[in-house]
Amino acid sequence: MPSPTPSPAAAAEPTARVRASAGNELTIEQADGQRYSIHPLWLRERCQDASTLDLRTGQRLQDPSDLDPRLALRAVTQLEPGKFRLLFSDGHQADLLERDILAEAALRPGDHDLPAPRLWNSSLQFGARCRWNGEPGDAERADWLAQFLELGFIIFAGVPTQPGDILRVAALFGFIRETNFGALFDVRSTPEASDLAYTAVPLDPHTDNPYRWPVPGVQLLHCLVNQTSGGLSTLVDGFAAAEALRARDGEAFRLLSQTAVRFRYRDAATDLVASAPPIELDVTGRVQAVHFSPRLDFVPLQPPAELAQYYRARRAFDHLLRSPEFEIRFLLDAGELVMMDNRRLLHGRTGFDPAQGLRHLQGCYIDIDGPRSLYRVLRRRQAGVKETVR
Repeated sequence: MPSPTPSPAAAAEPTARVRASAGNELTIEQADGQRYSIHPLWLRERCQDASTLDLRTGQRLQDPSDLDPRLALRAVTQLEPGKFRLLFSDGHQADLLERDILAEAALRPGDHDLPAPRLWNSSLQFGARCRWNGEPGDAERADWLAQFLELGFIIFAGVPTQPGDILRVAALFGFIRETNFGALFDVRSTPEASDLAYTAVPLDPHTDNPYRWPVPGVQLLHCLVNQTSGGLSTLVDGFAAAEALRARDGEAFRLLSQTAVRFRYRDAATDLVASAPPIELDVTGRVQAVHFSPRLDFVPLQPPAELAQYYRARRAFDHLLRSPEFEIRFLLDAGELVMMDNRRLLHGRTGFDPAQGLRHLQGCYIDIDGPRSLYRVLRRRQAGVKETVR
């Protein structure tokens, strides 16, 4: 029996078709010849007429749960190639386009019309480096966002180096996520530091703020000055490392995706605690986030044998994250800024000698839905789709 949800690739194939079948049904015929019918309620929820939707906001005027669960199609008429008129058993009539049905059928949880993540390892060359433009057009900004969404990061060169300029960059992609560290924070070696980031010690790959709920989705780091030879920035694609673990050690992957660990950050004015699995999966089993910071994680007390298995699994994942197979290193120089998906990318740095000179970075956060929303809006504009007004 065919799957009720086609894969994105299959549904997007030009040879996939919507057909009117005997018995007043609409069916999707896939490229391999498989067919399955479309539930009438699924179609009814996607009607685009003024009696179903407020056409300014695109929001439904009726709660679909109030529809008769026995709703049926009374008639299906193909008005022209790619366009169907449907008459439902509740008397509602609507026109639906084949391309819209196929596009909706292709979506799985986590897709949402965005570029698919392109997993990478240390063989990645710096294709995500771009020259900064303070007044980018829609096409340029959409290209930047496509690279960011595919690779999980992008590096800009030529960003002005006045303190606070990072906030202007961040505002082009989303809304600033202010934390107890402020709207922006300074990353430099200081005495009596409240976080190891504000020292000169090396930092292993980690995600930021796993002790928050929700964690900041995107981190930006902007180099204002770097007079040291050390302090190389490091990046790791956590999704790629997690998939490598799944392939090489399935039991370790299972344990890390099913064990919620506690993360905690405390200082004189703050006490933040959150729990999450090191590898977070969506409902389809795909990796959707990594929560990893060995300086801050605490696994709950379990029987010794179970903890031994967990520690073995964490060690296996940690060794992948720190291995030359997955880590890239580069010097973030003055005027360069890296924007990274904090739910996918792990970052760190090598140690440095503050006696060599000043190393001063500024950082800030935005939520991940900002770049995702902006990408869709820019693509809509490029396609000439009329904007929805709220």
